Amino acid sequence: MALAFRIATQSVGLSLSLLGWVLSIITTYLPHWKNLNLDLNEMENWTMGLWKTCVIQEEVGRQCKDFDSFLALPAELRISRILMFLSNGLGFLGLLVSGFGLDCLRIGDRQQDLKKRLLILGGVLLWTSGVTALVPVSWVAYLTVEEFWDETIPEIVPRWEFGEALFIGWSAGFSLLLGGCLLHCSVCSTPAPEASGHYAVAEMQTRCPYLENGTTDPKV
Repeated sequence: MALAFRIATQSVGLSLSLLGWVLSIITTYLPHWKNLNLDLNEMENWTMGLWKTCVIQEEVGRQCKDFDSFLALPAELRISRILMFLSNGLGFLGLLVSGFGLDCLRIGDRQQDLKKRLLILGGVLLWTSGVTALVPVSWVAYLTVEEFWDETIPEIVPRWEFGEALFIGWSAGFSLLLGGCLLHCSVCSTPAPEASGHYAVAEMQTRCPYLENGTTDPKV
């Protein structure tokens, strides 16, 4: 029962981590970190991401332009690029390390201590990946709110608002955090062995012949 619960916890944790990692990659390249709707021209909408800006017009469609220079970007976009790349890399390493530490994986069955360490390391990497994804998304959202309510900007000037990528990024960060925590919980719930040493070997040797006959009666 404990083993089944532990395997289920590991499976849910790894699935959430995988979902968060995929969402983190989508957030990195999606050009919808900020949206700008023009009141004077409702047929034209602007979006901004980490790599390019796009304008959507009903007659022309979508047109995008990549940022020319990395150094010319605002500080929040430059740092967000670095942090999102770091989040994607840590998430990939966390998934890889955690996969080798799963109980359902038959590789290294006799090295339970090593598998526990792999799960702990993978959980830490995934947890760090989630934090690294939440920081840039929350930072851009905070600056967007500040600019939106800035009283020094005239009211006729259009204001940037939250884009869809921010909400996807928050979902990615929390999924990675929760997945890493579940992997840690699965390690903590591992029960201690009931017997060890020569006693455990002798007990297994005594029981195995009876189990081969399909009964617990030694006379059969």
